[in-house]
Amino acid sequence: MEFTADQIAVRDGVRRLCARFDADYWLARDRDGRFPTELQQALAADGWLGITLPVEYGGAGLGVTEGALMMQAIAESGACMSGFSAVAHYLFSPMPIARYGTEEQKRRMLVPLIKGDDLGSFGITEPDAGLNTTQIKTTARREGDRYVISGSKVWTSAAQRATKYMILARTTPVAECKRPADGLSLFFTKFDRSRIEVREIEKMGRKAVDSNQVFIDNLEVPVADRIGEEGRGFYYLLDGLNPERILMGAAAVGIGRVALERAARYARERVVFGRPIGQNQAIQHPLARCWMELEAADLMVFKAARLYDQGLPCGPEANAAKFLGAEAGYTACETAVMTHGGYGYAKEFHVERYLREVIIARLAPVSRELIFCHIAEKVLGLPKSY
Repeated sequence: MEFTADQIAVRDGVRRLCARFDADYWLARDRDGRFPTELQQALAADGWLGITLPVEYGGAGLGVTEGALMMQAIAESGACMSGFSAVAHYLFSPMPIARYGTEEQKRRMLVPLIKGDDLGSFGITEPDAGLNTTQIKTTARREGDRYVISGSKVWTSAAQRATKYMILARTTPVAECKRPADGLSLFFTKFDRSRIEVREIEKMGRKAVDSNQVFIDNLEVPVADRIGEEGRGFYYLLDGLNPERILMGAAAVGIGRVALERAARYARERVVFGRPIGQNQAIQHPLARCWMELEAADLMVFKAARLYDQGLPCGPEANAAKFLGAEAGYTACETAVMTHGGYGYAKEFHVERYLREVIIARLAPVSRELIFCHIAEKVLGLPKSY
């Protein structure tokens, strides 16, 4: 599980860049909710946004392993999910375009994304369908050389500022399809605000990257903006789902590590009853356990990443990476708050923000319960339960 010199260079390069954005920068974004444009632009300027995309369109052509190292370094810098979510969609969302798009689409769609000129948003989840993606109700009706799309999406990130929108919509009624996953088509198109209404969802963390409910009313989309074949969109999305889980697990480990580092530093420096609190085993042991859990989760993250990069099946490993990273990251953040005592509740010590943001990794992009179901069915051979 050793990294190559080039992979270490990726991690160290991103760390150096992120060092420009200290804890006070992220505390300010947590307070004012302003999108971290400075980080996004800095990453674009240094060529990091296209790390997993083809070289011929301005990307670096590297693998999910390098992408996970990048996203983990961003999260571990103290940017947490605010930094992760500002750039994560550049890594996994465009994968269907890179794999199934035409040459014209790749140049038209990928190049502006990689340069940071476009900001994409991802419209998959719907209020009534949740994780049951095959039951989405957003429809795309073909009319000559265009589609007309209507419906609604929820938990759409960065929709307040997005210039492009990747939308999954049903082009054939599910009743007319052989399988529920058939009849769904994928589009990447202009975020036309005359036809798209965006309502922000107030939430407990990651204030700098907005989450939204989106209402689409007769959005006209050129056929040229459809990715691949009509009706195959769900299957195209699968190319991005495992990388998304891997990147989320990597980021959660990164958040856990920065929380653990702050907790250990505080435990060394905080003196109560004439001795540093870190001398007490009641403080030491939980922190030591957090380190071990984070390291174990990290191994699964990069095992899954390597399997993906080698073109091997990695569904169980990717799901396990997301689950283990989220659980270990959450425990480390909670332990960091408790180690700080009352100060852990104060924003100026930052660990309460880490806790609020790492919870996202336990909820998205797939629930813990469905991960259990996946492992039970695909690995243990148990009957499908849903």
